[in-house]
Amino acid sequence: MALSAASLAHSQSFSPVAANIASEGSAMGAMAASRQSLHGSSSSSSAPLPRVFSPTLPRASYTRYPWKTEITATVFWCGELPTQNNPTPNTKSSWDTAWMQSFGGYDNPDPTQRVAHPEYRPTNFVPQQNPFYIALPYNDVLNHKTTKPSALKMIPWIKQTFERHGKSVCRDRWVAIRVGNRICYAQWSDCGPFLTDDVDYVFGNARPQNEKNDGAGIDVSPAVRDYLGMSGKSKCDWRFVDVHEVPDGPWRRMGQNNHFVQNQKGAQSNGSLVANRLEELRRQRDAYHRKFGNEQIRAR
Repeated sequence: MALSAASLAHSQSFSPVAANIASEGSAMGAMAASRQSLHGSSSSSSAPLPRVFSPTLPRASYTRYPWKTEITATVFWCGELPTQNNPTPNTKSSWDTAWMQSFGGYDNPDPTQRVAHPEYRPTNFVPQQNPFYIALPYNDVLNHKTTKPSALKMIPWIKQTFERHGKSVCRDRWVAIRVGNRICYAQWSDCGPFLTDDVDYVFGNARPQNEKNDGAGIDVSPAVRDYLGMSGKSKCDWRFVDVHEVPDGPWRRMGQNNHFVQNQKGAQSNGSLVANRLEELRRQRDAYHRKFGNEQIRAR
């Protein structure tokens, strides 16, 4: 979509006005070409990003966020109603009083009511949030105005992400969950199982305080369950990961809360702005040629 070199050179010989048009057009054209080159070499969702270390490497390998191993995982889902074993309804989350509405509906855990690979979602709607989600037993805020002192002390990314008291820095954070040699990635969307203040386990080296359901220390969504081939109660390893560590996969495809979906929409918007500006510069160039081109040629 770049302006041709010959047209730009011809415009530059006319006047400072034409030269400015040509200069900006050249810069915008280079930007568009660069974006096209990057787009052509990227995956369908975004540019390739570093992966979390391969599960074939030794499990004791150093990472910024160490693995928490042999943790009991249970399955929960958005829209889940309270039961005797789970008295807390999941129509709302610790951070969203209208979670089921925000998600887009009931995240039916019945495998016969779900689309499997590659989408891992309910059959009857496309979720408005990432269907790969988890819950951990800690909430960093007490209410919309108060952040817990333990959060300011224990959360390793608090200094980089803190905006104001009462706004969670844990919500939508990415984690890796490992079962055997298979790793899944998901976003932190709720707090539990059972507890919401187990800071020494979530951010320290302690084991889960909860004793129910075999000491469950993480809840996983039906999408995570299905990707990892888990049962209703399974052992897993998990750890936090930064966004740049999350590899390509079905967890990057859906959700308004998904960083990769947000980045893709932003790139498309920026691409449209560049295209519109190039078209405007073309119109300015053509108008200049129509008005002054013949006079400039005769003056030579």
